[in-house]
Amino acid sequence: MAMDRMEALLKQELAQLDRSGVRKSRETIITGVLPPRDGHGIRYLLKGEGDRPFLRMNSNGYLGLAHHADVMRAEEEGVRNYGAGPGAVRFISGTYEPHVRLEQRLAEFHGRQAAMLFSSAYAAVMGVLPSLISPETAVISDELNHNCIINAIRLARPKEKFVYEHLNLDQAETFLRQAAESCRRGIIVTDGIFSMRGDHAPLRELMALAETYDEKFAEGVFVVVDDSHGVGAFGQTGRGTEEYAECGPADILIGTLGKAFGVNGGYVVGSSLLVDFLREKAPLYIYSNPITPGEAAAGARAVEIVSGSEGQQRLARLRDLTAKFRQGLTDSGFETLPGAHPVVPLMLRDTERTRSMVLHLRERGILATGIVYPVVPRGDEEIRFQVSADHTEADLDEVLAALREFRRTNAS
Repeated sequence: MAMDRMEALLKQELAQLDRSGVRKSRETIITGVLPPRDGHGIRYLLKGEGDRPFLRMNSNGYLGLAHHADVMRAEEEGVRNYGAGPGAVRFISGTYEPHVRLEQRLAEFHGRQAAMLFSSAYAAVMGVLPSLISPETAVISDELNHNCIINAIRLARPKEKFVYEHLNLDQAETFLRQAAESCRRGIIVTDGIFSMRGDHAPLRELMALAETYDEKFAEGVFVVVDDSHGVGAFGQTGRGTEEYAECGPADILIGTLGKAFGVNGGYVVGSSLLVDFLREKAPLYIYSNPITPGEAAAGARAVEIVSGSEGQQRLARLRDLTAKFRQGLTDSGFETLPGAHPVVPLMLRDTERTRSMVLHLRERGILATGIVYPVVPRGDEEIRFQVSADHTEADLDEVLAALREFRRTNAS
């Protein structure tokens, strides 16, 4: 058979992943969702686990909107009115009204002139950056930027690529000064919230650097922020890292509907001219189906909720629960990182201990994700807990109790 030798090589590669301990293994299959009761939040049923309920502490759904009745109702109505799928890419078969309405609401939410939807935030980054990186561009990127940014830069093949140490503004400036000697265009690109640690980029300072060096580049310097973990979950009104940093709007902001907004899809916001250009040049927009009309309708409803009083209540609750959980870890003698974002890392700094603790939690009905090398450097191994507004204080107490139990039974 033509694939025999290739499959033998693939088998070897998978075996190597097993030996090195970095294979992701099988995915957890969710078979049902149980509503909140008895002071506890939503629980999940898993394939192979019968009717045993599980608490999820590894979801990006920071505001709990995926199960919001109005959001689900909006998607159901969208499906009834427009069908289950879009049928084709937008420039071929036309754009549905829910897509246009959602783009308008996202632009308003972020105080921008225009917005443009992608199938995911990953697709948005992969579509936006290569469209703006010319053969005379220098890209200055934080070392902990998300995989989508790393791959987008590789795809674009800029003239110069500089990766500065995490949050090291002095090094970023050194690279920017160096780039001005050989490149016509400069792009500073960063995550807003760094997804493995929950810390945030110094946007005010990065934007000041761009302004300082703008005239040294023939085509200027601009800042691109992927704030997928920040939008909807960070800042007083959920406007993300820009709001938290009080820095004003970045030149280009990329966000997602698939985390705090609880739906699906990604987007970019910016000037009308930028969006017009990207509709003509971004291949992952032009040649890829959009999210469904139903998802777009649900996304618009989620943005409305976050923009209103209920959204503010959920954000306040999320902040309170996050502070409680982070303080609970500290009071229990565990190491975490300071911050206000609902990504709360438990730093274990050891691969085997991280895996053992994740298994211990699962045995007690708690789903959490261990982050080990090579996703993070050796010595930075952690469990990434993610707090949601649909958790309860009893849920968090349950997790903290399980962690303390692990430490008692695994003391060494």
